[in-house]
Amino acid sequence: MSGVWVFKNGVVRLVENPGDCHGATGRRKVLVHLASNEVISSYASLERKLYSLGWERYYDDPDLLQYHKRSTVHLISLPKDFNRFKSMHMYDIVVKNRNEFEVRDI
Repeated sequence: MSGVWVFKNGVVRLVENPGDCHGATGRRKVLVHLASNEVISSYASLERKLYSLGWERYYDDPDLLQYHKRSTVHLISLPKDFNRFKSMHMYDIVVKNRNEFEVRDI
């Protein structure tokens, strides 16, 4: 059983299999690069932004895109297919790049 537990009006219920980029509210999420106000719509675009911030690509796992920053212990792991890029991946990028990216509802 997978999904998100939602508490509303004193009732807790399980919302099974929320959409790929949707949160508990059902709104679609996007990753935004704050300096350019650009919505990240592809891995090529994201990779350019990460490289400019000092991230390097790892090629160890053929099923993942992985990036590491030498000055930290952080590792960003993303699914190879951009269509499987979910809000949890977006928030991972935001946490590891404070003041550079933001997740927004659209």
